Amino acid sequence: MAVNLADLTLPQLEGLKSQLDQEIEFITSSIAQFKVAQSKFVDAKDSLNVLNKNNQGKELLVPLTSSMYVPGKLNDVEHVIVDVGTGYYVEKNVDDSKAFFKRKIDFLTKQIEKVQPALQEKHAMKQAVIEIMNMKIQQLQKSQQASQLAGTTKA
Repeated sequence: MAVNLADLTLPQLEGLKSQLDQEIEFITSSIAQFKVAQSKFVDAKDSLNVLNKNNQGKELLVPLTSSMYVPGKLNDVEHVIVDVGTGYYVEKNVDDSKAFFKRKIDFLTKQIEKVQPALQEKHAMKQAVIEIMNMKIQQLQKSQQASQLAGTTKA
């Protein structure tokens, strides 16, 4: 059921604008989270490029935390353990891992592309509400000025 925005009262328009603001914030946050996850998958996929025969046996730093590392040696350049979600880890060869990360990146790209039009639609709706609110405020101000003028001419 479509509602004509011009038929709504100023408080109703303010409530609608507030609701649209919340929806825009939620969608924007969702897109940001998709992009963060996508970035992590891109980084993981790119990191697989160091796994080649030339680097086998080389020393490297293994992260224990985000700011603490221990020295290690790269023994197996053909297999990695991949976090596939919800606490599950799977051993995969490098090519399968690259394909896994590519699927994840592609999936997130499609999700972002699906959500982006909804965000644009919400922005357009909010802009329409703001325009109607401004029109109603101007009409209200004009009617108040007219009633003040009518009141001062009678006195």
